[in-house]
Amino acid sequence: MRPLVRGLALAPLAWALACAATPTPVAPSGAASRSHSVRNEAVRTATSMIGVPYRWGGRTPRGFDCSGLVVYSYGEAGLRGLPHSAAALERHARPIALASLEPGDLLFFDLEGRKAAHVAIYLGGRAFVHAPSLGKRVERVDFDHVYWGTRIRRAGRIAR
Repeated sequence: MRPLVRGLALAPLAWALACAATPTPVAPSGAASRSHSVRNEAVRTATSMIGVPYRWGGRTPRGFDCSGLVVYSYGEAGLRGLPHSAAALERHARPIALASLEPGDLLFFDLEGRKAAHVAIYLGGRAFVHAPSLGKRVERVDFDHVYWGTRIRRAGRIAR
């Protein structure tokens, strides 16, 4: 079995991600309902930005970096004032298990040994949307992507 990261095996992560792909629908109520609605709107906004060019420091439809896409998408959903960095977003989000992912949750990636170097918005169905890097565009990516899928390390939920 190929190690994923320091002692973690690929099989447990694959199981957790498979569970995340088929969430049990639960009708949220009260504050949970508002939070769920905000996450769903953030997903709609982020998905509508697919094809927008990457722009370092960008947080508008003229161009996004990874955290700018999150800040913009949640802002359009009514949640303003989120920090504009992957690491700060990770500190702001409530940690959740990958097996508990719901659309609108955030995925955090370790790149080249740098923790929380990248962030994306989970879409559901084992896919996410993100602004990858200079010269590229906002895109939808599946968890089995050869580069991005192997670098998912943590997940978090933004609460209203």
